[in-house]
Amino acid sequence: MKQLVVYSSQGGNTKKLAEELFKQLPEENKDIAPVAEAPDPSGYDVVCVGFWLKGGEPDPAAQAYLRKCKSGKVFLFATHGAAPGSTAAARGMNAARELVDGATIIGTFSCQGEVPEKVIQTAANKDPQPPWLKDAASAKGHPDGTDFMNLSEALAKAGLKPKPEPPKGSVVTGDHAM
Repeated sequence: MKQLVVYSSQGGNTKKLAEELFKQLPEENKDIAPVAEAPDPSGYDVVCVGFWLKGGEPDPAAQAYLRKCKSGKVFLFATHGAAPGSTAAARGMNAARELVDGATIIGTFSCQGEVPEKVIQTAANKDPQPPWLKDAASAKGHPDGTDFMNLSEALAKAGLKPKPEPPKGSVVTGDHAM
């Protein structure tokens, strides 16, 4: 299976997440590229597209690439200043889904990404202030190790990597190790 990881990153958060995703993919036949240098997605079985949110939707460069994903399987991933599970984060992922026309979305993942202080200051001076601003302080240090573990689970759920084995000596009941 030929896999491609494409990312658009402004402050380095999505790049960091893309590099971790790439590392976690078990396939040997895989490539990674920033969106400005990304190859045509039609030559790949699975394309993982990462973006940051701008105004509640994928950034413009990622939007242009997502529109090229017309067949095959797509895994979407994003970083944002908004709280995990927030309406703003969900709206951004839904906007990305709508741009992928004809391809099968096999999974998604999003997490907070640290927002540069300059961006926070600019946003604080806007009227109205963006909805993610109240959550920006909690994004400091993200993506982090917990985000990477959650990414691993999302990749396993999408069928892109084996499910992690429970630690030796654990008792497994259903989907949970005890």
